[in-house]
Amino acid sequence: MKYVKTETGQQAFKVRSPLLSARQRSAFILFDGVKTTAQVLAATAGLGITPDDIEYLVQQGFLVVAPDAAPAVTSATLVVESPAAPVSQRTAQERYRDAMPIATELTASLGLRGFRLNLAVEGASGFDDLLALLPKIRDAVGAPACAALEQALKG
Repeated sequence: MKYVKTETGQQAFKVRSPLLSARQRSAFILFDGVKTTAQVLAATAGLGITPDDIEYLVQQGFLVVAPDAAPAVTSATLVVESPAAPVSQRTAQERYRDAMPIATELTASLGLRGFRLNLAVEGASGFDDLLALLPKIRDAVGAPACAALEQALKG
């Protein structure tokens, strides 16, 4: 399911409403009508975001189903026929934009032992630079923690 932000949600975000926790704010930012709920959950897995958090955002009126989400959900054959379609549709710049916050968060969580890696991530000027750092980040934080970053970079 794909969601988009409502005006109410954007206003609550802007004024830092107490109805949005810090975790929920992080997830809220990612809903753009393009990413699926599964992609947002994967990207925010390290923060502890659950489907209940997403449901809460919908119940509060901060998110609504994206206008083009209904046909995508009913057209399961499209998804089955081309499982690699999102990779070809996302540009390197979009993947970099999605992956950069995840990479920064992962390396920052390492503390001082990840200081140099964090500097390298912050110095990455594009998709290729960030992709080159992926093995080092995976070695430092572990494969399970790095899954969201790999998903953002590779598709």
